[in-house]
Amino acid sequence: MRALYGIQGTGNGHLARARALVPALREAGVELDFVFTGRRREDYFDMEIFNGFDCFRGMSLVVRKGNLKLLGTIAGNNVVRFVRDARKLDLKPYDVVISDFEPLTAWAARSRGIPSIGVSHQCAFDYAVPKVSGYRASRMIMKHFAPTGIRLGLHWHHFGQPVLPPLITCLEPKEADRRKVLVYMMWEALDDLIEFVKPFSGRYDFLIYVPVREERTFGSIRVRPLSYMNFHRDMQDCIGVISNAGFELSSECLTLGKNLLLKPIAGQYEQLCNALALQSLRRATVISSLDPEVLGQWLELPRHEPVEYPDVARAVARWIAEDRPAPLAELAQDTWRSMNFPLAWDSGFGTRLRPGMLA
Repeated sequence: MRALYGIQGTGNGHLARARALVPALREAGVELDFVFTGRRREDYFDMEIFNGFDCFRGMSLVVRKGNLKLLGTIAGNNVVRFVRDARKLDLKPYDVVISDFEPLTAWAARSRGIPSIGVSHQCAFDYAVPKVSGYRASRMIMKHFAPTGIRLGLHWHHFGQPVLPPLITCLEPKEADRRKVLVYMMWEALDDLIEFVKPFSGRYDFLIYVPVREERTFGSIRVRPLSYMNFHRDMQDCIGVISNAGFELSSECLTLGKNLLLKPIAGQYEQLCNALALQSLRRATVISSLDPEVLGQWLELPRHEPVEYPDVARAVARWIAEDRPAPLAELAQDTWRSMNFPLAWDSGFGTRLRPGMLA
C-alpha cells in the first residue's frame, strides 16, 4: 500500500502525532510520501523522520496574543491559491490519502474520489464528547476544514463513544525536579509570559520554549529555542506544564503525570472543548487570563498519577494497512479494553468552562 500523508503544520501537535504514527505505518508495510501545510518550510525543525516532504501554504488559523481572529483567518487565507495547489497534487500513485487535519490533501482526495482517512483529535468531535456551547462558526470550520471518507477520532477518554486513545510517542518518566516548570504557549507574547511567571522565579525554574534563535536567561527564567528533543527531555523531569489547550502536548503530560495549567486560545472551539474535557477528567487547571494568583495555587497542587495509554499507533497502522479492516467501533473497543487508567469522568461539567478551578 502507498499513501500520501497530509499533516497540518500550524503548531506542533499534528507533527508530534505523525512522529508516533509514521514508524508504525512503515512497519505495517505502508509506503509514505508527505505533504505539510500551514507554515513556511524553513520554520519546521527536527524533520528527519519524514525523509523529505512537499510543502504548501494550505489554510491556517490566525491567532494574536492568545485570541483567534476569525476575520483575519478568512482574510489571511488565499482560496484561489489553495484550489490551484490542490489541483496540482498528483494522487495517481496512491492507494489512500491520510490526513491529520490537513485540508489540501483531504480536499484533493475528495474531489477526485480517492479513498481518504482522517486521523486526528478533531475527528473525535463527530461524536458526543465534551463540548462547549456556542462558537458555531468555529465548529463549522473544524467540521469542514479537512473532510475525509473515514474519520478516526482521538481523545483522552472514550466518553462512551467510538473514539481512540491518544496517538503519542511513549516517554519514560524521570524523577521530577521540584523546581522545574515548562512553559509552551506559542500564541502568547513572550513579554507577557515572563511577567506572568516572574513573581515565582525565585522558588521555581521556568523554561519557556518559543521561536527564538538562542537561549536567553532572566534569573531563573530561561527562554529556549524550539527543539523537539530538548523540549521532551525537559518535560520528562518537570513538575508541570503551562500551555494553551492543544491536544497532543496535554496527552503527553497525562502519560507522564504532569500537572497542567491551561489557557485555551480565546474563541478557538477545539481548545475550549479540550479544556472542558480535561476539567471533566479532573486533570487540568484552566485560566482565561495570565493570572499569577492562580499560578501560585497551581504550583502547590499535589502531583497526578501517570496515565498508561496502549500502543494506539500500531493498532491504527495495522487497521489502515488491512484490505478489509474491522468496523471502527470494534477497533476503538479493542484499544480501550487493554487499558487500565486512573481517569474518572465527571459528566456533570456540561458545556461550561470554569476558569480558575484547580484540578
